[in-house]
Amino acid sequence: MPTKAKLLTIGDLEAGFSSYCEALRRLVTSGRDIDAIRRTLCWDYLQRLHTSLPQSYRSPEDLVARYRRATSCARAN
Repeated sequence: MPTKAKLLTIGDLEAGFSSYCEALRRLVTSGRDIDAIRRTLCWDYLQRLHTSLPQSYRSPEDLVARYRRATSCARAN
């Protein structure tokens, strides 16, 4: 995570959840490897949400796995 990242509240993170998921989906679709994805802000924000509210938000690892499965299924069809 960049060192100068703005500290967001949980409410701010929740408000941007769909945007972070979309950014993560685009990274997966473009073929980025997991190490590169883990260095992004969207990963950090999704991880913070999952850590703070695990009952409400899936982990970024789980989301990456889901997006990869969806991408591979779409390519197979």
